[in-house]
Amino acid sequence: MKVIMNSRLRLIAAFSLLFGSFPSAFAADGVRQITDDTGKTVTVPGQVRHIADAWYAHHSLLMTLGAGSKIVATVNHPESRPWMFRLQPSLAQALSVHGITFNSEALLARQTDVIFVPAGDGDAPAYRQANIPTLEMRFTDYPSLKKSLLTTAAVLGTPDAAARAQAYNAYLDAQLTQTTQRTASLAPEQRPTVLHIASLHPLKIDGSDTLIDQWIQAAGGRNAAAAIKGNLHEISPEMILAWQPDIIILGADAGSIADSDYAALFTALKAVQQKRVYRNPAGVFPWDRYGTEAALQIPWAAKLLHPDLFPQNDMVKITRDFYQRFFDYRLSDAEAMRMLKGLGPE
Repeated sequence: MKVIMNSRLRLIAAFSLLFGSFPSAFAADGVRQITDDTGKTVTVPGQVRHIADAWYAHHSLLMTLGAGSKIVATVNHPESRPWMFRLQPSLAQALSVHGITFNSEALLARQTDVIFVPAGDGDAPAYRQANIPTLEMRFTDYPSLKKSLLTTAAVLGTPDAAARAQAYNAYLDAQLTQTTQRTASLAPEQRPTVLHIASLHPLKIDGSDTLIDQWIQAAGGRNAAAAIKGNLHEISPEMILAWQPDIIILGADAGSIADSDYAALFTALKAVQQKRVYRNPAGVFPWDRYGTEAALQIPWAAKLLHPDLFPQNDMVKITRDFYQRFFDYRLSDAEAMRMLKGLGPE
């Protein structure tokens, strides 16, 4: 009995450290106060059963926390995110919209307890006017991803969600630590220049001060577009020719260089000539961008850039273990390999 009681006390202490106040974070009845990612205080019900999610990437956080089945309104679609719907088939029954705007009456009809929206969403005032607790979410790098996951777990308000958030954040930290320990000693000339192309139609790249820049550096590379700050910047093909990146990584949805308007022009790129153009993996959400699978991007990119430094990175095994642990889904080897190639389910 004493051992059981000590275990419970340690669990309660862990949750108290995670959310500050155990009673307010896990109240079974009444309401709770949660601070969203923009610093706004939001009153949420004691139990959250029905969730609307207006941010594409945030779905993966809810699924990681075991709350994917609670999503009753979604902005994602099986055509664009087939793995998301494969792993969370209940999304097929959710209210679905094109764009990110929900009708408040439709949300109330679904008995929506809370709605998550991207920070600065212009529809947030309408949801609040309808008395739907509205949380604005934002993360742009690994630290803010971890914080956003903790915020989401606090909204869910269950010990299981809290434990899952802690486990994921520890996993992400471990991936970063293990990788950067091996790449930290690389000299600048040993770090290939990497260009991440988010879209070929139009031509958009990801620069510095981004999560993309973080994993490029952690994996032992240099961002060829480091002079440009932020995500999804539209640029001219001549800029890429001037940069001459060693490696080009295409977003899973970016299209192919061979089919792009710049196919002939890009034959002058050494990355093209040396066949160092790679498709980024994608699962529930593209690994390179803003979802929890960003933790998988780190070992994948490290193995791609420095295979001799990371011979132990068996990406099929790492991928299968990750989806079993954080999405409660048993991937086959074939499914893992399709994800690694940026392909959807067969």
